[in-house]
Amino acid sequence: MNLLSTEQAALYLFGPEGKKGTLNQWRYRKVGPKFRKIGKLVRYAEADLLEYLDQQARSGTSHQGYQTY
Repeated sequence: MNLLSTEQAALYLFGPEGKKGTLNQWRYRKVGPKFRKIGKLVRYAEADLLEYLDQQARSGTSHQGYQTY
């Protein structure tokens, strides 16, 4: 299992912008990818990041199940 730090996970998900603060907020709000606490360290498994990205796949921009007109 390949474990990444918050900084590394941010680069993996967001690219060069590396929005570390977004991951911090997501953990606080209990949304976003799964993470692990090892003592005081926060680590993300690469497989969990891939799973999270797969769950974000959408076929349209409207709310699913709602008519927008």
